[in-house]
Amino acid sequence: MIMDKQKILNQAKIMKNWLTEIRRDFHKHPELSMEEFRTQKKIIKYLEEMGINNIYKVAQTGVVAIIKGEKPGKTVALRADMDALPIQDNKETLYKSLSKGKMHACGHDAHMTILLGAAKMLKSMEKEFKGTVKLFFQPAEETIGGAKIMIESGVLENPKVDTVIGLHVSPEIPVGQVGVKYDQMNASSDSIKIIIHGISTHGAYPHEGIDAIVVAGQVITALQSIVSRNIDPRDSAVVTLGTISGGTRGNIIANKVEMTGTIRTLDNHIRSSVIKNLTNIVKNVSEGLGARGQLIVEEGYPHLVNSNKAVKMVEENARKLLGKENVNIIRHPSLGVEDFSYFLREIDGAFYRLGCRNEKTNVIHPTHNDLFDIDEDCLPIGVALQVSNALQVLSGKNR
Repeated sequence: MIMDKQKILNQAKIMKNWLTEIRRDFHKHPELSMEEFRTQKKIIKYLEEMGINNIYKVAQTGVVAIIKGEKPGKTVALRADMDALPIQDNKETLYKSLSKGKMHACGHDAHMTILLGAAKMLKSMEKEFKGTVKLFFQPAEETIGGAKIMIESGVLENPKVDTVIGLHVSPEIPVGQVGVKYDQMNASSDSIKIIIHGISTHGAYPHEGIDAIVVAGQVITALQSIVSRNIDPRDSAVVTLGTISGGTRGNIIANKVEMTGTIRTLDNHIRSSVIKNLTNIVKNVSEGLGARGQLIVEEGYPHLVNSNKAVKMVEENARKLLGKENVNIIRHPSLGVEDFSYFLREIDGAFYRLGCRNEKTNVIHPTHNDLFDIDEDCLPIGVALQVSNALQVLSGKNR
């Protein structure tokens, strides 16, 4: 008989030292997107030690493992991302990164650890549930969208996944609490490059050229009107330029300027509108000043839209495990992006936030920060939540 939720939480807490050891090993040895070969090897080793033998590599550095219950039934997938970031770890801890310029600054080390803990517990229960659990260890969330690559590799088939559940540690939420968001949780993203083509000449004779730097300045100013004047203020959009480069010497009029940035939107109609306005501004402002403007848009991650049925299940499980007062309903979607959205385009599922903040121990720094860390008490909580979610999907009671 499957243990109740409090017993699941207690069993997960017993694993705390084991989970901490794994997480710190991952943290000391971060690997960037599509370079997660050591990480892949370690994950497979841990899974094999649990007695899980249906394991295969996918998407070059990813791992999929399957745990089958006593009888056929539904299939649930639990996902963890694997990659680190090109950030120098400036924490002073025993487990700080040993790789110069690389760091698990977004908590993916914790996500993998939690999934391994869930795997260990679910493996021990395999004779007590019907159906199949798939474990997705996914590379390249931070860069090229490893979720998409895994889907294209067929991980949602054979057997077909009914529900997928993922989580992300959150330094905005105290440890011991979770955050759930109904409907849309994250924005879509598009990368942009703007190239201004002018004509170079000597800086003493500017009238003989077309200054791409001056044109770029006018384009940058005009772009501010897209959000402030072209988008309904009740909607959300972000247009950010993060880099600009141009010119060769201080006494030469620049003939070329390149700028790169990002677009974040919460609605496909607004997404199209922003790109349309951006295209018009780059082209027409440049032409009005005698230059030529070029816009290149690279489509990024889609919106992350949760299944309300799956979110309700996560919320109820969290309340039973942690208490009603420790479950936060997130009101507004984030303009950040998350490639778990690719999974949710294909099947029902939910993505939620796991609190890892602890002000008493100065675990307060945001993700993608060189001092980011987690309160490791969140690890067994994450394990208990994911095990509870998986078992509820398999029971067929997540309606």
